[in-house]
Amino acid sequence: MVFLIIFQGQRLESPLADDPDTVINGHNNLLAYEDLGLVMGRSLANNLNHPLSLMFLQIAVIVLIARLFGLFFNRIGQPTVLGEMTAGIVLGPSVLGLLCPQLSSFLFSPASLSWLETLSNLGLVFFVFIVGLELDSNLMKNKAQTALVVSHASIVVPFFFGVCLAYFLFTGFAPEGVPFISFSLFMGIAMSLTAFPVLARIIQERKLTQSPLGTLALTCAAVDDVTAWCLLAAVVGIIRADTIMTFVATVVLAIFYILFMIYFVRPILQHLGNIYATQEHLSKGFIALLFVVLFLSAFATETIGIHALFGAFLAGIIMPSQIDFRNVLISRIEDVSLVIFLPLFFAINGLNTQLGLLNAGYLWLICGLIVMVAIMGKFGGSAIAARFTGQSWANSLALGALMNTRGLVELVVLSIGYELGILTPTIFTMMVMMALFTTFMTRPMLWFIERFFPDKV
Repeated sequence: MVFLIIFQGQRLESPLADDPDTVINGHNNLLAYEDLGLVMGRSLANNLNHPLSLMFLQIAVIVLIARLFGLFFNRIGQPTVLGEMTAGIVLGPSVLGLLCPQLSSFLFSPASLSWLETLSNLGLVFFVFIVGLELDSNLMKNKAQTALVVSHASIVVPFFFGVCLAYFLFTGFAPEGVPFISFSLFMGIAMSLTAFPVLARIIQERKLTQSPLGTLALTCAAVDDVTAWCLLAAVVGIIRADTIMTFVATVVLAIFYILFMIYFVRPILQHLGNIYATQEHLSKGFIALLFVVLFLSAFATETIGIHALFGAFLAGIIMPSQIDFRNVLISRIEDVSLVIFLPLFFAINGLNTQLGLLNAGYLWLICGLIVMVAIMGKFGGSAIAARFTGQSWANSLALGALMNTRGLVELVVLSIGYELGILTPTIFTMMVMMALFTTFMTRPMLWFIERFFPDKV
């Protein structure tokens, strides 16, 4: 009866409804007779090309490839995140686009990437929030003198080298219309970073957490991270400001916001943490409140003009200080953020990394020069500063090797520069190669130092 009513009702749509091959108002007559195979094929093709369907396929492929590369790199003694970073490049035009261009253009068609980019940005917010959560303020109070000297030397020296490098690269590699101050400051900050999360995991895996070297390295990296993110916020503020007064307004708003978060929001969260964070089962309402603080903080710093990631980092720092609570919160976020969202960021980053642009010998020489300057600034500056504070040569060199680890944090900062138009695709690709190489060399350098220096690490 329903079938008969529908069949008769279709005749009410248009006088042409009697023709079963007619398309009415842009839709095929559902009761028209067609070949079942053709209908199924056309329907699947249309649905597969829908952005939502393609997004789910992209996520599945990216997460699978990232996990496989992460497991492989872990087997050969490298951090899992390094494998996931490499997987992103493999999925981009440098490998997949070169070997299977049709598959690459279908899987990562430009029209389908907007949703993927949105999810990857959400993953970055969660990741930077975790970085803030993992920082232990009590840790930074220990070995304060050595940590301050080493961490700031590991920022100042590579920052200076990065600005010098920008002077020679500006004419040939800076985007047209970008001021030298923006390009040079961003190259300086990109050279100055240490990947605190990767460094912490390397120290943990090598069972150095309770050793003097491990404690000192974690302290230096923590101070380094806080200082570098503050510098990055200042640099982004300078880049985004149209005039000097715009920059002054950004700085004033940022200072007020930081003070508000530290002296007003943090005590409230700490008070609530004393009530809820010690309970056996965390209240979902309390967890929801913490996420509201995270997203509002990211919104505020993006509105001020110093990027949402700084707000996420600050939100992580001001969370309730109970270590057990922070570990529980980290574990809850990591399962989704690090396993799903971050590989999406690696894929987006890989799509922007085009090794084919380095199609001349002199470009690879410049890439090698960038890597050498990065190592000299970070490894050399940290090691010499550590030796100056009285550390042994073995510990000084090992500390330099650990501080030279750039990892994911470097890719996050490079993506900001690419998004702001400060880096061309060519210089972006070179800097990504620098981040991969300096992260890859950390464990071999530690092995070399332990083997060939008499005062063991």
